[in-house]
This record gives sequence, C-alpha cells and structure tokens, in this order.
Amino acid sequence: MTPARKEAKVSTMKSRIMYLEDKSEGLSGPARIGRVSFSKTGSTLHYGGREFQSLRGKGIKGNYIDVETGDEVWISGPKKDGSDSLYGGVVEIDEDIREEYWLRIRGLPECRDQTSYRSPAKD
Repeated sequence: MTPARKEAKVSTMKSRIMYLEDKSEGLSGPARIGRVSFSKTGSTLHYGGREFQSLRGKGIKGNYIDVETGDEVWISGPKKDGSDSLYGGVVEIDEDIREEYWLRIRGLPECRDQTSYRSPAKD
C-alpha cells in the first residue's frame, strides 16, 4: 500500500481520544493523551504515524505492541478524574484534542489551556 493510500485509509477509520503510555523502558514511561484511529476489527490502532497491535492479554507491561519497534505500550480510554497512569506522572495532551479533552472528557473548561497534567499514582 502506498503511503498516500495508507494515510487515506487511516483517516477514514473510527477514532477516539485515548491515553497512551510508553512501557519500553519499564513500568512507567512517557504518557500522552491523543486521538487514536482503530482498524475495522479494533485489534490494530494507529497514532502519530505508528501502528499498534493488540497483545490480547499476553503483554508484560502493556496491552499493545508497536508493530515496527516491538515496544510495549499501554493504551486505554482516558479517565474522567485524570488517574490514567498506574504509577503517576506528567501526561502531555496533543494540541489538536486539548480543548475537547478538557471539556468533554474531564469536564473542566477552566483547564482548556493546559497542555499537560499530573496523573496521581494509584493506591
């Protein structure tokens, strides 16, 4: 598939704002909120030019694997209270979904200009 055709295919897929955390370096890693596109079956996700395949419960630290690099990643729906990260940490928010995230997901219109937040650690 040509890059232009692949890009067109990705843009017609269903998408959703999701939490993504890189688990390649350990249990905690860089995290962000961004718009993820789903394949027809939902087992493959696309984000930032990368493709992620579901580990179907067989991952050690993550639930998806980067098809190109083999790195594990945790991808899930964002939590309304912002407690997305298991061990806590700063979560960056992609600019193209920032306002929608703060208004629709978090219900905090006063935060709409914030580009990141601190996710509390789980007890």
